[in-house]
Amino acid sequence: MLPARFEYQIVSSVEEAVAAKTQGGDEARFLAGGQSLLPMMKLRFATPTHLVDINRISGLDTIERHNGHVEVGALVRHADVAASDQVSGVVASAAPWIADPLVRNLGTMCGSVAHCDPEGDWNTVLLATGAEVIAQGPAGRRMIAIDDFVVDFFTNSLADDEMVVALRIPAAAGASGGSYQKLERKVGDYATVGVAAHLELGADGRISAAGVAMTSVAPINCKARDAEALLVGNAPSAELFAEAGAAAAAASEPRDDVRGTARWKRQVVAAFTRRALTEAAEQAQS
Repeated sequence: MLPARFEYQIVSSVEEAVAAKTQGGDEARFLAGGQSLLPMMKLRFATPTHLVDINRISGLDTIERHNGHVEVGALVRHADVAASDQVSGVVASAAPWIADPLVRNLGTMCGSVAHCDPEGDWNTVLLATGAEVIAQGPAGRRMIAIDDFVVDFFTNSLADDEMVVALRIPAAAGASGGSYQKLERKVGDYATVGVAAHLELGADGRISAAGVAMTSVAPINCKARDAEALLVGNAPSAELFAEAGAAAAAASEPRDDVRGTARWKRQVVAAFTRRALTEAAEQAQS
């Protein structure tokens, strides 16, 4: 099927992109990698009348460290994240799992985050790390906590006249580690179950901060808050991680489908949470 008719505009600055989006409103969409948008247009699940191509905007294709954070620009491709020495922990762990090589070379991390697909991996990783989305509109830039950015199924909290210009991921100053565990039916498939874990250890060896989030087992990417609360203040151990795994499984809301039963998926959540936390602790302790 061919997409519906649309106007195509190339912009060279964020300000020009925002102005075009302001004029087009909900009928306008930004185009970066297009790996989610274009297939939806071909199937006519999405029918924007105006595409705003942001690929010519300079300065949005960098990954840099600023004041204890890693900033990922809107034109950074998944493959750039996988190859970068600026990312570590759960971000580095997840990057090779994103789709397949073709999609990783074209698709952008920011575009995937803005898409808010509950089967997408990056929002789960950002929830585990406590990241922020940097959005820009006519009034300037604002920071949006990832918890507030992911609103619903394929829905984010951006205004119609805003675009995502970067992601801001905390870079732990002390001992830390992270891991992303993903079950997929074949290479490049969406996750049947995914779990992201991030741990920070204090000087006493106990867990000072923890993030656990899940993919494809709820209507949106979600945090396992009870599991996080169990972890903080305790020393890493197999028993603790098993307890956190059970809490994460209880927090999940999977459904029976062709990929498996809800009961089985909860068991996978529990196992993946234990595995991810174990790997995160080993990184932090090394």
